[in-house]
Amino acid sequence: MEFSTWLALFAASWAISISPGPGAVASMSAGLNHGFRIGYFTAFGLVLGIWVQIVVVGLGLGALIAASNTAFAVVKWLGVAYLVWLGIQQWRAPAVPMVAKIEGERPQASRASMVLRGLLVNIVNPKGTVFLLAVVPQFINLAQPLLPQYVAIGLTIAFTDLVVMAGYTALAARVLGTLTSTAHIRAINRIFGGMFVLAGSLLALLKRAT
Repeated sequence: MEFSTWLALFAASWAISISPGPGAVASMSAGLNHGFRIGYFTAFGLVLGIWVQIVVVGLGLGALIAASNTAFAVVKWLGVAYLVWLGIQQWRAPAVPMVAKIEGERPQASRASMVLRGLLVNIVNPKGTVFLLAVVPQFINLAQPLLPQYVAIGLTIAFTDLVVMAGYTALAARVLGTLTSTAHIRAINRIFGGMFVLAGSLLALLKRAT
């Protein structure tokens, strides 16, 4: 990959990472409920999900998902169901101030569960796969070995996503740290729950490109 091509990829990766979507909502939700140290592990899961999508695109399965009504619908409705389920869980989350969480009033989620949550958010999102299917080929030189180019793309997007999601997670965790009122925390939980459901609803409206 030529340096000028990589620079264009690097710029595009920031736009991809910063744009609001289920990943950003998942990161902010994790920071809100578990603080930065635990919640940030969601970002690692999101990156793993992106890598899975890049592999899918590289193997040609992304084209199958984009072209097949059945494959697209299966992945899409799995994604819708998962996002709505996350929304319901967030809506019903106990309104426990961060101070109480630190003191052990209720156990923190494990890092592994945060990684798994982020992974699932991305791998059941066909919109991400179709998007990468449209974007990735723009930076691929078919006259050069493909594997190093896919690795460069995967690492570049991973870097920008980890940086951006750190910001989203830290912002939500900082907001949570200032809240002691259970009414305020309950309201924020419901806002984020609604955002998950909204993301699922928007995904439900997504149609396969023809």
